[in-house]
Amino acid sequence: MRVGIVALQGGVSEHAYMVRRAARNLGIDCEIVYVKHAENLNGIDALILPGGESTTIGALMARTGLLKPLKNLLEAGETPVLATCAGAILLAKRVVDKHVGEVKQPLLAVMDFEAVRNYFGRQRESFETPLRVRLDGGEVSVRGVFIRAPAFTKVWGRAESISDFEGVSVAVREGEKIALAFHPELTSDTVIHEYLLRKALG
Repeated sequence: MRVGIVALQGGVSEHAYMVRRAARNLGIDCEIVYVKHAENLNGIDALILPGGESTTIGALMARTGLLKPLKNLLEAGETPVLATCAGAILLAKRVVDKHVGEVKQPLLAVMDFEAVRNYFGRQRESFETPLRVRLDGGEVSVRGVFIRAPAFTKVWGRAESISDFEGVSVAVREGEKIALAFHPELTSDTVIHEYLLRKALG
């Protein structure tokens, strides 16, 4: 199995570590592909968009020519995708900032939800909390690590909220794509990454 991680900025190594652990837990062989250019997308079985800074990642995608090919791959809907924090913001069809309102930034815009950047505050308001996430086999308990985290305040169309915190969605699923406001790669629990690999196995 080949798992692509968009490697332009953000928590790339943390996700790679968790993918390797998840693959070992499932007893499968897994190759990490660090996606920096469009040709790196060829032949991948699953994709991760890590956290970081969404404006920077989007601008780098546009500059490297990755934005359009990646959007095409995601719109095809056949590749399982996990996006965390900034990566999740890039998947949203509408993005606003809690402090400045609607923002203009390069987006992949492939999921039916609105993301509010910095919804839970700036860096100093980062926190951890237990969450319940609804996956295919039922609910799982995870530790949610929120760092300058967004929230998903509107969900429509084919998308559905699969986890809520303080009255707002913090996880959305649409088809093979999952967008998380929190960082599962910063915990010791591989359940989310194992879910991604299982989806890729079919």
